[in-house]
Amino acid sequence: MAVMDVESASAVPPGGPIARLRRIFTGSGEASTTRRLAGTIFLIRVISAGLAYLSQILLARWMGGSDYGIYVYVWTWVLLLGSLMDFGISASAQKIIPEYRASGDDARLRGFVSGSRWMTFAASTLIALGLAGLVRLISPSIDPGSIVPLYLGCLTLPAFVVANTQDGIARSHDWMRLGLMPQFIVRQSLIVGFTAGAFALGFQLGASIAMMASVAAVWLAMLGQMIVLNRRLKAHLPAGPRTYDYRGWLKTSLPILLVESFYMLLSYTDVLVLRQFRPSEEVGVYFAVVKTLALVSFIHYAMSATTAHRFTEYHASGDKARLAAYVTHAIAWTFWPSLAATIILLAVGKPLLALFGPTFVAGYDIMFIAAIGLVVRSAIGPVERLLNMLGHQNICAMAYASAFAINLVLCLQMVPRYGGHGAAAATSLALAFETVLLFWIVRRRLGLHVLAFGKKSP
Repeated sequence: MAVMDVESASAVPPGGPIARLRRIFTGSGEASTTRRLAGTIFLIRVISAGLAYLSQILLARWMGGSDYGIYVYVWTWVLLLGSLMDFGISASAQKIIPEYRASGDDARLRGFVSGSRWMTFAASTLIALGLAGLVRLISPSIDPGSIVPLYLGCLTLPAFVVANTQDGIARSHDWMRLGLMPQFIVRQSLIVGFTAGAFALGFQLGASIAMMASVAAVWLAMLGQMIVLNRRLKAHLPAGPRTYDYRGWLKTSLPILLVESFYMLLSYTDVLVLRQFRPSEEVGVYFAVVKTLALVSFIHYAMSATTAHRFTEYHASGDKARLAAYVTHAIAWTFWPSLAATIILLAVGKPLLALFGPTFVAGYDIMFIAAIGLVVRSAIGPVERLLNMLGHQNICAMAYASAFAINLVLCLQMVPRYGGHGAAAATSLALAFETVLLFWIVRRRLGLHVLAFGKKSP
């Protein structure tokens, strides 16, 4: 049996709650390392969420409901497209880099950490130019107030994509702060600072100025991250020849891109469909609900980011018992904190929404509907990363595609009639379907019991 450093209650030395908590995160074993790294990621995302929450509150109050809804709509497109335009490289880096290290292939490793960034930058720049042309083509038929923000969104995309790629490279080396802080702390701080500065200077803060601030923040954060990452890689990886296996990288990444694509579509379908059928003010209220519940998603994200490359390492070494024990540990540390966070957020949800403005409290009921799907999904932990890292990305993509299709159909049926309540219900039902399907796939393909409770894997 694999040995994890998770002590039983009887084995825990005496001490108060603080001492026990310190032992949980300061052990020397792999489980403690995972918890420590996941805790770092979670802390970064929580601070980021606080900054993002502050910025959304300020923007909602400074811009008004209509301009805020336009900004949310454009920024949602940036998040969706920017997360897909790296061809899956940011996720596959956690598979490719550990494999190169394990085989001692430093030439391909040097080629990947450099060439992957140039490749994604060039591709995203071309795509952004094409999207700008599309905006110009359809501009007569869209809201005039959305045109300039959409152009600025296109300008944001290349830097956003390169930052995602650098995030994957940094996380594959366990440099979690370097991977995440530029995107989630520095970028959010700059957005708050730039928009506050514009407001203080007396500018009429509309969707265009808010997007200008976002463009500047994304580019500056990415460039700073690039400088620090290059210095660390230079010290960590000896100089030498580089091999650029673009075909091999894409062969690994594109199936993972399918998974990420359907996951992102599943994540943003509700907001995008809501924008087509409901006024901007209602989109803003729904987005405030989503931001309020984001803390639950951050826990899942933290464990996924921490465990993915370790799934690859344990699978490559053939240690199935160690892998099974590690999966069980990851699932438990995803579900129970997610459940606790959900209960707390629902208890204080109304005053949190009131921070956006009096009209946003109308979204409090939606929180309960949306929370169901998040808790259900957390019950199986980061199993989508497990499937991707172990070579089952095709069937994982099919699972996400099915969930996305269900979400889209349900949103189109429910949003016109029920608005934000319908969007939340459609997404929760799709997440529940996705969870059941992924549980069944892992059970059949890997023979693992990937549920936070019930029978454990042998």
